[in-house]
Amino acid sequence: MQLFNYHKPTSLDEASSLYRMAEDPIYLGGGMTLIPTMKQRLASPTDVIDLSGIDQMRGVVVSRKSVSIGALTCHNEIANNAEIQSTLPVLSSLAKLIGDNQVRNRGTLGGSIANSDPAADYPASVVALGATIYTQDRTISGDVFFQALFETALEPGEIITRVEFQVPTRAVYQKFPNPASRYAVVGVLVADFAGEIRVGVTGAGPCAFRARDMEAVLNRALDPDGLQELGLSEVEFNSDLHASGEYRAHLLHVLVRRAIVELVALD
Repeated sequence: MQLFNYHKPTSLDEASSLYRMAEDPIYLGGGMTLIPTMKQRLASPTDVIDLSGIDQMRGVVVSRKSVSIGALTCHNEIANNAEIQSTLPVLSSLAKLIGDNQVRNRGTLGGSIANSDPAADYPASVVALGATIYTQDRTISGDVFFQALFETALEPGEIITRVEFQVPTRAVYQKFPNPASRYAVVGVLVADFAGEIRVGVTGAGPCAFRARDMEAVLNRALDPDGLQELGLSEVEFNSDLHASGEYRAHLLHVLVRRAIVELVALD
């Protein structure tokens, strides 16, 4: 690993100032992506700005309609938080499926979303649950946040401070995990907002997306059999050593059908 300047600010203003002053800076959350990337010399920042000392990026605020979670909240905190389990149980269930216990103890919500890994779990919840991403400067709709492979709507130097998820009537997350990494080969979150169905997908394409063709069918009738003949021509499916694009398309149909069966059972 190369030499770099390490900083640990205690406020967003200080973190932003350090970023502007550095030659080639990068923010550090839980480090689950950044540290391996630097070890492989795929990133060589001049300055690493550790955000873990910024207390205002922590905390969980739950209301009847929304759950707001600080960006530095780790996966196990989300998995085990009693208020989240009670109000938005699908998010706790999703968090329990991320990696292994060591990863869940270090990885953060904000870091996962900012990275926009095509196989990460949280992005499916961001698009399916109508989330809003808050930064130090503005708010960004979850529907437009993920833009391409490892690309988001964040501007250089922008920091995710918290994420606010809308609370559906009921929701289910289904995932086909890679047996080694536990990343999602395909993952789907189906949410019912009082009759409006939203389907968030991860793992299948370059970044998370809403399966709007599926949503249209399911909003007419919440019946998994209605998806049987539905094609998804607008989706550019990933194809790699883990699964072909054709297999991912098949998995998407299978997982959404399973999610609908489970969703109906929650009624």
